[in-house]
This record gives sequence, C-alpha cells and structure tokens, in this order.
Amino acid sequence: MTHHLTRDQARRIAVRAQLLDADRPGDVVEVAEQLGYIKIDPTATIAPCEHTVLWSRIGWSYEPGQLRKAVESDRLLFEFDGAFRPVSLLPLMLPAMRRWPRRESTRQWLDANAKFQADVLARLRAEGPLLASEIPDTAQVSRPPDGWSGSNQVPTMLDCLLRQGRVAIVGREGRHKRWDLAERVYPADLAVFDDEEAARLLDERRLQAAGLAKQRSPWTPTGQAGEPAVVEGSSWKYRVDPDALDALEEGGDAGGRVAFLNPYDGMLFDRPRLEQLFEFSYVLEQFKPKPQRVYGFFAHPILMGDRFVGMLDAEVDREREVLQVRAVHEFLPFEPEEQEMVQAEIAELGEWLGVRVAGERWAGK
Repeated sequence: MTHHLTRDQARRIAVRAQLLDADRPGDVVEVAEQLGYIKIDPTATIAPCEHTVLWSRIGWSYEPGQLRKAVESDRLLFEFDGAFRPVSLLPLMLPAMRRWPRRESTRQWLDANAKFQADVLARLRAEGPLLASEIPDTAQVSRPPDGWSGSNQVPTMLDCLLRQGRVAIVGREGRHKRWDLAERVYPADLAVFDDEEAARLLDERRLQAAGLAKQRSPWTPTGQAGEPAVVEGSSWKYRVDPDALDALEEGGDAGGRVAFLNPYDGMLFDRPRLEQLFEFSYVLEQFKPKPQRVYGFFAHPILMGDRFVGMLDAEVDREREVLQVRAVHEFLPFEPEEQEMVQAEIAELGEWLGVRVAGERWAGK
C-alpha cells in the first residue's frame, strides 16, 4: 500500500522525527537514540554544533555537562566519524567496520605500517587512555599532509583503527581526543548481526530519524525501510516510517514551536528534501566571500512550526558576555505574534548561554 500525504503532513512527520515539535525530549540520550547522531563541529558563533543541536531539542534544561557525562561516564554514547552516536547503533555498525577499508591505497598503507599499528596498540594497552600527542610516530611509510592532517601519522593511524573497531575515543580534553583500546571502551555483550541484517536495521534507524525520505536518496539512504509514500505536488517516491504515520493518525502531533538550527544540524543535511517539502533553499554562507553573503557568516535557520521563516545572524561575545544579534532576516514579514515568539526564543537562547542579548535588528528578505 502506498500512503498519500499532503505536504503539511509530510513536513510535520519530518519535524517530529527530528524532535523539533512542541513535545520536547527529556535528555541527551533520548535525542541521540532518535536522531542517530549528534554532529560535532567547533564553529561556535553561538555555541558548538553538538550543544546547539541538543539545546534546540531539549531547551533551557540542557547543560553541556550532560553530554560529557553520557559519553565519558555513562558510556551511553560513543564518538565516531565526527559525531556522537548511541551505543545501540554500535552492533549495527560493527559488520561494516570489520570490512574497512575498501580503498586499496588505504589497505596498502596499513599493510606497510604493520609495525606502526602494533606500536600504537601496544602503547594504548600499556598506558591508555592517551592523547594522540602522547603516542610516538613510528610509521614506516608516511602519507603526505592533505590539508586536514599534518605530517604526524599517529592521528591518521588512530582514525584507521577507530574505523576498524580496534580503538575508541573515550573523551576529550578541549578539542583533543583521548584514545584507548575498543575492548576497554565498548560494551562486551553487544548483539551480533550479519552484514545483511545490520544494513537493514541501519536503514530503519535512518528512516526513523528522517521520518520521511526520498527512495534511493544519496542524502538519506534508507533502502526499503518503512513503507512507500507519495506527497502532493511532488513526483518523488518516498519511504515513510510507519511509527511516524501512526503518531500522525493518532493525533500525536503536539504542534510546533520556534527553533534556531545550527547550520550543521541534521535537519538541514538533506538539501533536496528541504526544497521539496519545505520550499527552503538553504545555502551555508560560511565559505562565501563576505560581499556575497546575504544572511551572514554562520546564520542559523529559523524553524517556526513546520516552516522555515527566516535566518538568525548572531554571535556570542564572551569578553563582553553578550549575544550580539546582528539581524533577524524575515523571509516574509512576521505577524506580531510570530515576532514575539522569535524574540522570546532569542531571550531564552541568551539565558541558556548566560549572556545578555543586544543589538537585535530585523531585516526583510
């Protein structure tokens, strides 16, 4: 059976799946379990991505220490490939991790550095957890710097061993990762899945986080998870999460609210879906020359209910303890009630950051 959805229904499913409706989640782990990952990025015009993602879902009660506790003390989340992920996903990821790498050049580099691998693992076994800077570089074959990593081969080797499931990140000191053997970090009693079942269950988790995704989308790959759907006004074939459908039919939609989304928020990742469902063509202006920017270096999209209504261009000045609001760009003029809602969310953002708000200005599209 193919489900026929209105565009409004499709948007509500997507917003609810990303925990951006009025019914807020209770804690960090609940957010990670639903979204599948919490992106890590140091750009902090307002706050680092991992913290703004959680604040935009949980609200004023979220404190950064809660994330650290979930990762480093409770071990309910783990860091992998630039994101914090729930441990429930780890057994589904392990089959692919055991097959890594697929690229022949990486295999050759690892084979040529067999002794280096052994040195790194032995050092961690004897002295871990360690920072990369505390592990000697004994590489037999070096990779040239690629713009992301320097000449030291230790971070590259650690990343390879992480992707193979042999080492793990136990925490951070600032932005520096602390490493240990995976056997001492990951749970020992993880369920075991074969490649096919693990891939199927991962597809289901990705669809759970999206709610609705284009079939065979390279942005949100969900395979045959869920059920087929079409959306009015779109020629795309979709897959929809049946649990999201049930919630919609049972009236489980608690309504909308205002949310400021970090530019690296997962809600914004699938740009084609944003255009199809939300009629929102989002461009991150971080890497544009200043004269070409329309909304600002790291402006945060403003979601109101199930529509994107504007962009917040703001930056925290820690020395002055101020959230400097350069502009609130309105795609269409706000109604008085909408303006009040946005202003209230800005005030809550300032309170969460522990700073006062200054310089608020409104700007048309």
